[in-house]
Amino acid sequence: MKTGMLKLSAALIASAVAAGVQAKTLVYCSEGSPEGFNPSLYTSGTTFDASSRQIFNRLVQFERGTTNIGPGLAESWTVSDDGMKYTFKLREGVTFHKTKEFSPTRNFNADDVIFSFMRQKDEGHPYHKISGGSYEYFNAMEMGDLIKSIEKVDDNTVVFNLSRPEAPFIANLAMDFASIMSAEQADQLLKAGTPEKIDFEPSGTGPFKLAGYKKDSTIRYLAHPTYFEGKAPIDRLVFSITPDASVRYAKLQKGECHVMPYPNPADLKRMRTDDAVNLMNQEGLNVGYLGFNTQKKPFDDVRVRQALNMAVNKEAIIDAVFQGAGKAAKNPIPPTIWSYNDAVTDYAYDLDKAKALLKEAGLEEGFTTNIWAMPVQRPYNPNARRMAEVIQADWAKVGVKAEIVTYEWGEYLKRSKAGEHDSVLLGWTGDNGDPDNFLAVLLGCSGVGGSNRAQWCHEPFEELIQQAKKTADVAERTRLYEEAQVVFKEQAPWVTIAHSVVFEPVRKEVKDYKIDPFGGHIFYGVDIQE
Repeated sequence: MKTGMLKLSAALIASAVAAGVQAKTLVYCSEGSPEGFNPSLYTSGTTFDASSRQIFNRLVQFERGTTNIGPGLAESWTVSDDGMKYTFKLREGVTFHKTKEFSPTRNFNADDVIFSFMRQKDEGHPYHKISGGSYEYFNAMEMGDLIKSIEKVDDNTVVFNLSRPEAPFIANLAMDFASIMSAEQADQLLKAGTPEKIDFEPSGTGPFKLAGYKKDSTIRYLAHPTYFEGKAPIDRLVFSITPDASVRYAKLQKGECHVMPYPNPADLKRMRTDDAVNLMNQEGLNVGYLGFNTQKKPFDDVRVRQALNMAVNKEAIIDAVFQGAGKAAKNPIPPTIWSYNDAVTDYAYDLDKAKALLKEAGLEEGFTTNIWAMPVQRPYNPNARRMAEVIQADWAKVGVKAEIVTYEWGEYLKRSKAGEHDSVLLGWTGDNGDPDNFLAVLLGCSGVGGSNRAQWCHEPFEELIQQAKKTADVAERTRLYEEAQVVFKEQAPWVTIAHSVVFEPVRKEVKDYKIDPFGGHIFYGVDIQE
């Protein structure tokens, strides 16, 4: 990958932090390397932090620190009475980033919107298969079938014609996969024979432009001087890639970074009394789970899935892994989201019933399987390896021998998407505040082979979530989603493990940083003051 990298030593990062008032350089100790810089190709929050949340904008966007949707690259929009036609009035005068190899000759317009969506929708599009051509979010949300056509009325007006009403459509357009890229840059790269560069050296309209990247080390950004909402208070943004949470905290204490994600639960007590640190916290819009590959035996048998649910001691996991910073989950959506069904009863920890169900399924002697454990910390799982070890010990008590498997984060996501696992630890932080973002994306039939890591397609569940999408009546949508949660629990494609409290340690000199309810790390609007 050609990146035009500039190496940053720890000493240079530290000096940039020390000179924060003059240099206005903010350093973020991130937990991992991005898979690339085109958010439509991925689902990882690590990648979104490095791409969509700094480099790009979307037609609509969430107000920082909230789930409220407001104008983005579209300054306004109207919806037809039948809910099938969305007309967006685009903001004028929005500039793309000038990069080392690309100098835009025009401002943002309707062509960029059409390019960004049609690349994902149209299999015949010249960019569709570039960089693997896997649009996991777009496909899981059935956007290809939903968007019938996109019309350019003029440079500043674009119309989306839908094949059916879709209640969460506007909220979906605020999500990372819907980021708008430069069609002009795409055309230039295609003519030069290097189209893949757009996914690693992009020109966006966002508050920061990508200046350099060294894998597993640093990402450098510069403030976009003509950003349409005004130049960022900071001049430079540096991601110092630091996978170990203890090392991240040590860097924070030394002043080598200003903000860090995903602290070790064991460090929270020290952070609360650290004079240099402001420990922010908020209940997370998330769920951590263990997904069974329901297309593999014996997990195609609901009795086996139910038995292994009963064999997991969730309270022991909350104590050992979350250390008080989480609570047991019973539904696939968090209790902070509307339509959460509190009447659902979770599987009790009951080894005798688990053994009885395994016997009924013809597995009285148990079986051998695996548990995949992610190599990085996530807001919904601070220590997947430890969690896997607790589950491994629990399952051994009912005769199930599980090997723990892990891979590098990008490889882990790729292989689990392909269904190589027997069971996999993953989780989700909501993207738009709508239940559809959990239930359809993670458990719908269109997500099989992608974001639906359980590879689970169950028609009674599918019918409910599809009905819910088609009605704008919130009360009716709530009823349908509540019923879908009951079906989910009975079928048990996951062990729902926990909802976490999100902690964000930031240095005291950082001003106006806000916790993102969707789990992102957003640095536009953040300042540094001594």
